Amino acid sequence: MNIRHSFRKVKLNLTSQPISVRYGIDGILTFGAISIAGNNSNLFAQRLGAGDFHLSMLMFLPQLLNLFLLIPMGMMADSLKNKRRMLYVALVFAGIFYAAAGSAAHIPVHMIYFFLAFMALANVSGGMINLAWQSYFPEVVPEEGVRETRNSVLTFRTRMTMTVSLVAPLSIGTILTAIQSEEGKIMAHQAFFTLAAVLMIANAFHFRKIKAVRPAEPKRVSFEQLKIAARRLSKNKLFIWFSLAILFFHMMWHADWTLYFIGQRNYIGMNEFWLSLTPVGAMLAQLLTLKRWSRNNAKQGVEFPLIYGMIGLAFCPIAIIIGVSIPNQLLGTIVFLIVNALAHLSFANISLNLFQCLLKVVDEEYRSFSISVYTVMITLSNAIMPVAGVALYRGLGGNRQAIITTFAILFVMRIIAAGMWLIYVKYAGRMREAYAK
Repeated sequence: MNIRHSFRKVKLNLTSQPISVRYGIDGILTFGAISIAGNNSNLFAQRLGAGDFHLSMLMFLPQLLNLFLLIPMGMMADSLKNKRRMLYVALVFAGIFYAAAGSAAHIPVHMIYFFLAFMALANVSGGMINLAWQSYFPEVVPEEGVRETRNSVLTFRTRMTMTVSLVAPLSIGTILTAIQSEEGKIMAHQAFFTLAAVLMIANAFHFRKIKAVRPAEPKRVSFEQLKIAARRLSKNKLFIWFSLAILFFHMMWHADWTLYFIGQRNYIGMNEFWLSLTPVGAMLAQLLTLKRWSRNNAKQGVEFPLIYGMIGLAFCPIAIIIGVSIPNQLLGTIVFLIVNALAHLSFANISLNLFQCLLKVVDEEYRSFSISVYTVMITLSNAIMPVAGVALYRGLGGNRQAIITTFAILFVMRIIAAGMWLIYVKYAGRMREAYAK
């Protein structure tokens, strides 16, 4: 009976929600590639000779390149009659550079530096994908005048991305754990990067089926237009306060992106299989609660519920602190995985709501430029904060107590970030009431 019901539900989605389904396929292909590459990168880098510094550079280098490219790319996106072409090109380039990163092990000298360079270029392409996707999405799914709402489309896509992000790391961890030789593990890493490349390029062809319902009027690219866009953005108080609140949140979030791996690998002692269970548990928690949070958005809007995701994320450092503090490796690993999964029960609010909150404050006439400015700020945080997090940890001694102290600081700062968002939501409500009058 359940199988028949599931079949009917899938058939209904295929026939009555074509936009949702097409974006669902996009989510499977893009996040499948990102999940496969992301769950391979740190381990593959270590096997190519990477230390803590190289691991932090794995995050820093692509974000540094993105800082110089995103605003020009945003202006270029605004000038395009068809933003889908930019998305198509970015997906193809991401696929090419993932394939190149996988081949770094064949380079006889300084292979880790070639790997870092190829991954940086792949992630820069990922930044272009994100910018083009965010700029194109409102043209495919306008806020009004279409049968499917943005929330329903993003909910279905998020469900697909969570599903593939659940399967990919578990599969990777199981395969890598089963392989005994170091040479065999490296070959497996290379195969995974090749698969990620294939998925990216496949999505480039898939996007030809996703067409704009309400295309934006292209803007002429010039220095004068850049000044006009910047001037208008500087007067958009809602955008400014939104960006400041979200920037601080991202800074506290990004600070542990390298430390989380160091804590799991070096102090809890997790192997490939146990490492793969970390994103699996987190995604399973999100998948189980996604429908509930989506319904909650329909009742409360998308701004206030974001705070639930922020508070949940604040408890991820607690998971590391508890796991590291337990002397028994197996028990520490299991307790860490449980607490980490519980911390992600409300994370779906971030996946669903953050982009929708951004669309509520951007300048519609210069949407891509506004999104690129916002993305530059977040990219700056993503470039600096993982390095800063590692620097703080090493400055405190680079040992077990240092990792505990660092994550305790991050817990407090993430609670403060949630408080800042609550203040913004109240401010935004008052501003909109004033505009309505």
